[in-house]
Amino acid sequence: MLTGACLARAGFNRKAAYATLAMAVGAEFPDIDTLSSLRGPVEGFTHHRGITHTFVGLPFEAAFIVGAVYGLHRWRVARAARAPSSKPLTKAPVRWGALYGFTLIALLSHLLLDFTNNYGIRPFFPFNPHWYAASIVFIFDPLIFLLLVGAFVAPAIFGLVGSEVGARKPAFRGRGWAIAALVAIVGIWTLRETQHLRAVRLAVAQSVEVPRPANAAVQMPTPDGPLPDEPPPAIAQAQRALASPDPLSPFRWYTVTDFGRFYQLAEVDSMRGTSTPSENPHWKVTPDPVLLAAEKSRLGRAYLDWSPMPFLDVSEVSEHTDADGSPEEAALPRGYHRVMFQDPRFMGETLLLHFSGRVPITGEVVLDEKNRVVSQSMDGKEQR
Repeated sequence: MLTGACLARAGFNRKAAYATLAMAVGAEFPDIDTLSSLRGPVEGFTHHRGITHTFVGLPFEAAFIVGAVYGLHRWRVARAARAPSSKPLTKAPVRWGALYGFTLIALLSHLLLDFTNNYGIRPFFPFNPHWYAASIVFIFDPLIFLLLVGAFVAPAIFGLVGSEVGARKPAFRGRGWAIAALVAIVGIWTLRETQHLRAVRLAVAQSVEVPRPANAAVQMPTPDGPLPDEPPPAIAQAQRALASPDPLSPFRWYTVTDFGRFYQLAEVDSMRGTSTPSENPHWKVTPDPVLLAAEKSRLGRAYLDWSPMPFLDVSEVSEHTDADGSPEEAALPRGYHRVMFQDPRFMGETLLLHFSGRVPITGEVVLDEKNRVVSQSMDGKEQR
């Protein structure tokens, strides 16, 4: 909303009446799809950044917003007719075609902002369901937020100072501050994009010794002789990598690198060119009937479609534990399995990700002994 209002103040509010209102609402409007979470957490995840975040949906959203503003305008006109005044109803001319175009620009700014973060969007849905994410800015960036707030607070403060000295109040104020804030945001994106590319290159340039899986068998001495010689360590080369931003520093990145049989998390300092890997890799799960059944569930299909490098984990549910692994009254029978879905882009060590004490955007599917889906949940909240 701040971005839409800032865009309006940059000059659009001088071209058409109600531009600030329409653009502020338009810049936020695509997130109306969050109402789908009222049907349950899995439904909310499945529809998040769906049709309202697409090029197909934006023209209809703009028409709806302008239609609502038109209704507001007609109400104001009717009220003004009952109490005539010499003061004009709007400071700028009423131009509905221009307002529709400005609202489209605000809606497009929402898609741009969502594209810059590491969650991503699918703008060509339903024709192309692929997700696109620049991953250069965290979902909430404190510096960008302060720039946008400052673009509104500073003109108000200077306006108060001007009124004290008797300066004439302009019809439209804050244009310079709004433009400066928008230019600064583009500068932040540029800096973060260059550092993001460096972080990805650093991650892809890594080669590591293939670690021994936790459940790997240990060689023991044979009855006929001592322990046989260990084979030389295998070296794994990086196949691809993702880098996710830190909200407080453009030089700190959390990477996940695909080494074929396993994934490796690391923290990268793009300024110093250093990479600090986590202690343990995440081994890829071998497909089996349990995993395949979970992947075919509604949650599984949506998660694999969204996550470029999903971390999957399959475990058997013990007789006296629930899907969270803690004793509960509603225990699950022995033979049930739990499949966990996690996305490494949200497993960095930033404080903004771990207020709840768990990895955000974690999905769980519980299956019975015949691999039928018993329950699905997101972030510990079960779909009813």
